[in-house]
Amino acid sequence: MASVLLRNIRSLVSCDDEDRVYRGADLLVRDGVIAAIGKNLPDRADEELDCSRMLCYPGLINTHHHLYQQFSRNLPAVQNLELFDWLRALYEIWKNLDEELVRLSSLTGMGELMKNGCTTCFDHHYVFPRGSGDLLAAQFSAADTLGIRFAASRGSMDLSRKDGGLPPDSVVQTVDEILTDCDDAISRWHDPGFGSMRTVALAPCSPFSVSETLLRESAKLARQRGVRLHTHLCETRDEERFTLERFGLRPLAYMESLGWVGPDVWYAHGIHFNDEELRLLARTGTGVAHCPGSNMKLSSGVARLPELLALGVPVGLAVDGSASQDGSDLLEEIRLCYLLHRLSWSSRAPSGYEILKLATRGGARLLGRTDVGLLAVGKCADLFLIDCRKPELAGALEDPKSLLATVGFRQPVDYTMVNGKFTVREGRLCGLDEQRLAQEADRACRAYLARAVRDGSAALRHA
Repeated sequence: MASVLLRNIRSLVSCDDEDRVYRGADLLVRDGVIAAIGKNLPDRADEELDCSRMLCYPGLINTHHHLYQQFSRNLPAVQNLELFDWLRALYEIWKNLDEELVRLSSLTGMGELMKNGCTTCFDHHYVFPRGSGDLLAAQFSAADTLGIRFAASRGSMDLSRKDGGLPPDSVVQTVDEILTDCDDAISRWHDPGFGSMRTVALAPCSPFSVSETLLRESAKLARQRGVRLHTHLCETRDEERFTLERFGLRPLAYMESLGWVGPDVWYAHGIHFNDEELRLLARTGTGVAHCPGSNMKLSSGVARLPELLALGVPVGLAVDGSASQDGSDLLEEIRLCYLLHRLSWSSRAPSGYEILKLATRGGARLLGRTDVGLLAVGKCADLFLIDCRKPELAGALEDPKSLLATVGFRQPVDYTMVNGKFTVREGRLCGLDEQRLAQEADRACRAYLARAVRDGSAALRHA
């Protein structure tokens, strides 16, 4: 593997245990790992890059996404719906997913993430229509093409509308089918080693679309096979009413009764926890993927982020679904998170740098990784670089640790590196014709939505 030397970096924000910011330092990469950080390193490398005008940050880690939603964004009929009605409408589009649509949505969604500094993406895929093909293989193929670290989920649903759930019959499976496929996905794709580019988590969709049996058996299988557990939880008051009416328990108590707490579990959203539940999360090390943009768009609420952090609950940042946030930009989520909690919590809100660490160290913790999320010798060389000579950054460079939250950065980064290889150069994806991909994806999207129109989809009724 080629070596790379980043020379004379203007500001390197390490997010390490000492919160160090290096100024005028070099960073040497060998075999995908950071070999040295320091001033005037004597080493030579296969490639050297003058970084005297660059800000350098650890690669961002996205802890919750739905890439398959990429082709159901910006639909007028669903823009003002809240979660349950929004899902019911969009399932009528998503039931037509196939392998090629998932490949293209993964390429475009993860490509956008990488152009905005993301180096690791966890995707919560739980829609597996009958006869749709090998959807996880399509996602891993897209990740390989882009060079991004990819954490897949073998998501699942076994309750359709006839069972009191939200999805149509064609996208649910039996518990036995799901568990067999989960076990196979772990065997095929999961690599728990240092520097792994491929991991798998088990991720039943949510309490209102899966059975108690599926949740309980998924937890057992995950622990037998040494993989992590993920689902949506406490996103809306509708979900809370659902579990109280159906099980006589609040959502977290219900999940706890099925074995779904612990340091190997993280929940998406986690908005509507009460005080006792926050303490349970902290005591058990159960994590939360915070999705500020999606939570705002779907009017779900504001997560109690300052309290989560004060208690030591593991928290990462996430963009959520392409259709519930309408984008795949974790840099934007950093700024949204900062502004939302300043508005909601004033001086108790986390600082800009604390939010950057949610998107780096926090994300790594949720995914069970210690090899990414910071820039330090011996860690994976996952990072991104921004040229600070841009007019948009003039007068904003005093505090590079907080800049991405307080000022924000609303254009592609200059370079993204994953595992010691540049995956974005000068704001463009490497090894991929972006224009051709956009055209191919647009054609597939139009055919996909046209089929939904023919089926009478409510989500497209006013499009």
